[in-house]
Amino acid sequence: MKTYNKIMQFFWLAMGLVTIVAVTYMGLTDGFDRWASYYFFGVLALLLYFVRRFMMKRMEKHEAYLEEKGKKK
Repeated sequence: MKTYNKIMQFFWLAMGLVTIVAVTYMGLTDGFDRWASYYFFGVLALLLYFVRRFMMKRMEKHEAYLEEKGKKK
């Protein structure tokens, strides 16, 4: 499961960056008045990256806590 989480974490990072770069390029060629609203999708993908990263670190801390709690018994 950790491998899947790592892959998905980098997937969202890549999608966010590619989307922002693509929207910026299209905005420069066609005009930002038409493409500016699509930045939302790039920001959303980056937000998902950071949420996944936060949750993975939280899960690792919780697993370490459970392991420590199990050793005390």
